[in-house]
Amino acid sequence: MGYDEVLLENEEKMEKAVDYLKTEYRGMRTGRANPGLVEPIRVEYYGSPTPLKQLANILAPEPQLLVIKPFDPGSLGDIEKAIQKSNIGLTPQNDGKVIRLAIPPLSKERRQQLVKMAEQSAEQQRVAIRNVRRDAKKQADELVDSGEIPEDLYTKLKDDIENLTRTYVKQVDDLLDKKKAELLEV
Repeated sequence: MGYDEVLLENEEKMEKAVDYLKTEYRGMRTGRANPGLVEPIRVEYYGSPTPLKQLANILAPEPQLLVIKPFDPGSLGDIEKAIQKSNIGLTPQNDGKVIRLAIPPLSKERRQQLVKMAEQSAEQQRVAIRNVRRDAKKQADELVDSGEIPEDLYTKLKDDIENLTRTYVKQVDDLLDKKKAELLEV
C-alpha cells in the first residue's frame, strides 16, 4: 500500500460517513411532506421485505401531504400495514387507490428534540471521520516505518489526511446547519 492508496481508501470512508448522515437526515421529519420520510419503509410483499419506493410512486402534491400510489393496487393493504408498523408517527388514509399521509405541523418542543437528534447524528459522523483519520495516520506510520515512503512524503501524507478530515467535518457541519434551519423554520 502506498501514499495514494492510503489517501484514496480513507477519503472513501469519510465520504461514506457524510453519505450516511445525508440519508439519515432525509428520513428525519420536518413538518413538511418529504418522500424521503417513507422511502426506506420495508413492505412485506409476496413474502419478501421490499423498500416502499420500489412498490409505489411517492408524491408530495402539497406541503403537508404525501400521496403513495402503488404500482400494484393489490399491495395497498401491505403498504398501509408497513406504514402503521413503522415509527414515523403518521396514520395512513387508504381510499382504495392511493394512500394519503397528512403531515401535521411540528410543535416547538418536537422541533427542539429533532434538532438535538440531528446534532447527535452529526457528532457521531464527526467521530467516525476522526476515527478514519486515526487509522489513516497509523497506516502512514507503518509506511514510513517499513521504508515504503520517505520522511518528506510521510509529512505530506499526514497533512493531506488532516486536510481531508477538515473538509469532511465541514461537510457534516454544513449538513447540520441546513437541517437545523429546516427544522426550526415555522
